[in-house]
Amino acid sequence: MKIAVLDDYQGVARQMADWSALPPGWEIEVFPDHLADEGSLVERLKDFQAVIGMRERTPFPRSVLSQLPELRLLITTGGGNASFDLPAATELGIVVCGTGGAGEGPTELTWGLIIGLLRKIPQEDRLTRSGHWQTTIGVGLKDKTLGLIGLGHIGGLMARVGNAFDMNVIAWSQNLTAPRAAECQATLVDKDTLFRDSDIASVHLRLSDRTRGLVGARELALMKPTAYLVNISRGPIVDEVALIDALRRNAIAGAALDTFDVEPLPLDHPFLQLENTLIAPHLGYVTEEGYRAFYAGAIEDIRAYTAGEPVRVINPAVLDAPQRRQLNRD
Repeated sequence: MKIAVLDDYQGVARQMADWSALPPGWEIEVFPDHLADEGSLVERLKDFQAVIGMRERTPFPRSVLSQLPELRLLITTGGGNASFDLPAATELGIVVCGTGGAGEGPTELTWGLIIGLLRKIPQEDRLTRSGHWQTTIGVGLKDKTLGLIGLGHIGGLMARVGNAFDMNVIAWSQNLTAPRAAECQATLVDKDTLFRDSDIASVHLRLSDRTRGLVGARELALMKPTAYLVNISRGPIVDEVALIDALRRNAIAGAALDTFDVEPLPLDHPFLQLENTLIAPHLGYVTEEGYRAFYAGAIEDIRAYTAGEPVRVINPAVLDAPQRRQLNRD
C-alpha cells in the first residue's frame, strides 16, 4: 500500500517525522516538485491508496479525484483545505482527514513582512552587499493605524502586537462585533473607514464566496497614498489586477504579499517586477514546528485509518456511506 507525500519543496518530509511508525505494509514516496497539470498529477497518483497534501499547494477537485480509483485516504496538513472538493470525495467514498499544527507562524510572518516593507529591509540588505550604505528612509509603527480585515485567532494576535507597538488598532469584517473588537483592544469600524484610515491594512480572513475579491479597486481607491496593504491569508481575497494597477500608479505606498491567485508565482508575474512589493512564497505556515506537527499528524491519520477508526475526518458523512472505498488488506 502506497502513500504519496506531495510538494515537499524543501526536501525535508522524511526528516520531519518518524515514518517507521507507519503500519506494516505502507510505504511512502515523496515528491519535491509541484505538478499543476491535472493529467500529469493523475498519472503520478493513479497507483496510490493514500495521499498527503501540504496545505493547498495541490488542489484536489472532482476532476482529479474521479480519476484516482485506488485512492482511499486523502490527508491535508492543517485542519481544513479549501482546495479539496469534499462533496466529491464523499460521493466517491474517499476519507479526507486533517492534522493539528504548532506555533503561530502566520502571525509572526505578518509582522516580519510589515517591518520589512516599512523599513525597506530587503532593499537595504541588497544594497549594503553591493557597497551602498543607508540609501532609504523607513517608516515607524508607533501612532500609526493598523487596520485588521478579520479579527479571528490570527487577527486577534495581530491586534495584541499592534497595541504593544502603540499603534491605533481598528478592525472590520462581515461578522465582527463590538464586544469581540473590544476584547482584542481594537475599535470596530465600517469597511470604508478601515480602508480610508489605515496606514497598514492587513487581511486575515478565510477564502469563501463572500471574501473572494473583497479587496478590489474600490477599496484600494479609498486608501491613502502613504498606506500599505498586507495579505498572508489567501490570494483571491485581493483583486490582483486592481492591486497591480494601484501599485504601478503609486496610489498606495506598497504591498507585502505571501499568497497569490496562482502558486508557485509565475516568474513573469507583475508583482515580481514592482519595486514597492515585498514577496514571500506562502511561508505563513512554513516553520519547523509546524512541519513536524503536520507530518506527525498525517502518520497518526494513517495509523487510525488502517485500524478502522479514522480520526480528524473532515468529511464525516463518508464514514457511513455505502460507497466508501475500503482498504484492500490482501
